[in-house]
Amino acid sequence: MRARARIGLFVGVGLALAVALAVVVAPRASTEPDGLERVALDHGFADRAEDHALAASPTADYGVAGVGHDGLAIGLAGVVGIAVTFAVVAGGLAVLRRASRRSA
Repeated sequence: MRARARIGLFVGVGLALAVALAVVVAPRASTEPDGLERVALDHGFADRAEDHALAASPTADYGVAGVGHDGLAIGLAGVVGIAVTFAVVAGGLAVLRRASRRSA
């Protein structure tokens, strides 16, 4: 098997695994406060929290706005996050590859 095919297979399996985890596991995650939120609650300053600049974005708060079912909204937000991350990394690698070809 050629190196390029092996890398493609590795990336494909990795993406499939990440999507499966986002769709199947993420909706079943604990609803208890995470570490930072727990500390804020324990020390009495959670009520001073403010929304961040992206609080009104479509995938804010670990879900996709407008999707009725919570599990589906969470899984879909995970898939969107995977797609965005993959696109950024693939774009960065393409830029690096192009730059290395120019310098060679």
